[in-house]
Amino acid sequence: MVGPGGGENDRPKRRSLVLAGGGVKVAFQAGVLQVWLDEAGLDFDHADGVSGGAFNLAMYCQGMSGTQIADNWRTLNPRLSIDPNWRQWPRLLYAESVMRLDRFRDNVFPHWGFDWQAIRSSSEEATFNVYNFSKHELEVLAPDQMTPELLVACTSLPMWFPPVRIAGEVYIDPVYITGANLEEAIRRGADELWVIWTTSERSEWNDGFVNNYFQVIETAANGHFKRVLRRIEESNAALSEGRHAEFGRPIDVKLLRAEVPIHYILNLSRRRLQESVERGVVAGRSWCRERGIPLTAASRPLLKDPTSLRFTQEMKGAVSFGVTDPDRGYDEGRAREISLTLHLTIDIQGVHRFITDPRHESPARGYIDCEALGGRLAVNEGTFNLFTDEGDPTQKQMLYRLPFHDGAGHPLTVTGFKRVRDDPGVDVWSDTTTLYTRVLQGHVAPYEERTAQVVAAGIVKIGPLDFLRQLSTFRASAPTMRERASTLASFGQAFCGNLWDVYARRLLTYAPF
Repeated sequence: MVGPGGGENDRPKRRSLVLAGGGVKVAFQAGVLQVWLDEAGLDFDHADGVSGGAFNLAMYCQGMSGTQIADNWRTLNPRLSIDPNWRQWPRLLYAESVMRLDRFRDNVFPHWGFDWQAIRSSSEEATFNVYNFSKHELEVLAPDQMTPELLVACTSLPMWFPPVRIAGEVYIDPVYITGANLEEAIRRGADELWVIWTTSERSEWNDGFVNNYFQVIETAANGHFKRVLRRIEESNAALSEGRHAEFGRPIDVKLLRAEVPIHYILNLSRRRLQESVERGVVAGRSWCRERGIPLTAASRPLLKDPTSLRFTQEMKGAVSFGVTDPDRGYDEGRAREISLTLHLTIDIQGVHRFITDPRHESPARGYIDCEALGGRLAVNEGTFNLFTDEGDPTQKQMLYRLPFHDGAGHPLTVTGFKRVRDDPGVDVWSDTTTLYTRVLQGHVAPYEERTAQVVAAGIVKIGPLDFLRQLSTFRASAPTMRERASTLASFGQAFCGNLWDVYARRLLTYAPF
């Protein structure tokens, strides 16, 4: 299209939505689509899908909203797709594959509500990518060519799933060739590439066949992706200098990338899928706000969650006044016998929402006991965050924010964090029971903490006997006894899964539960 002035610069900018591969990590991608398509109201002139991203592309071509795509992942039970290729296992190294995708096609596609006639008649300009092994070339398919078998072929990862044979030709997942087909989007006239990238970019090598396999995929996908990004940068630089440019026009890459804490395919947890979606929603909103993209208020109603969980914990230690470093405060506080006790009840309302919300936030109430501050002091509106991370799921924190008044009525806030990370040695116990604390002047919100005046600092810990007492205080509430047991199990599973992600990732990068 050429504008009234007749020049290339006058034509409207064409946007391409690039749904990169990432196995079931693309549940995160679906959360971003809820924001980009529905809350930001973005329109795209072209969309491309590779590997797992092809699932979301099929829903998009069918005309589903971003929220519908996200809800499809929120409500998916991954056990519906588990399909071991038992008959091949006795062949060991000569087996066709470890698993099959038959149950995924037969169970998950109907769950997602795929209407193949609607997909094939889509008015969207879209491209699906599949590798034709018989011809050894990447094939780009339009929506009117799509069938259930071809969509399965787009995600048939060699060794894990068998190749798909259609009309005498063999098709597999194209991830070794491309994780995001930026060149196709450019070839179709895109000026802006809106890319959602979930392939891990961590520079962490773990041993073992499974880890090695997916690290090879990360090498191929990230390597190709970054090469194309460099070509775009070089082309843009050449244009700005008046030289010949490979792509002939400026290409603007709008990239949202994330480390998503779920394994590419080895996942049995509905909770992890749901949390991945919610992480995508949070990241999508933050990404848009940072770029000045206006958002409409989210209209999706909260689902009822009648479950609750309550437990009480007590941490004891020492603080010192006039210091800001918790370690120093603890040492000085012990020497001066300035003790500090935190006695808190964590009251989680809506356990399902709690474990799938990336913030994992709950009210905390109880008391602070410190003679130097005025004795036993009530905490009525505290907050507790379980296993939060700042974009790196392998390093987590447990956060506490406890506003109170001292014995003289002055407002103060105890803030604290437990640092959960895999340092040398066996440190899971100390990491999860040691709270580094500061006492701040005033009732301090999170965004005010950096500039708040520190009154005291120190450390409190959960002792072994206190931990046993804490376990005895767990109480679940739900409509039925079975649901109460399930609530406790879900919380325990989420807790252990987060610990796995930090301390057992050498076995498998993310827990399958």
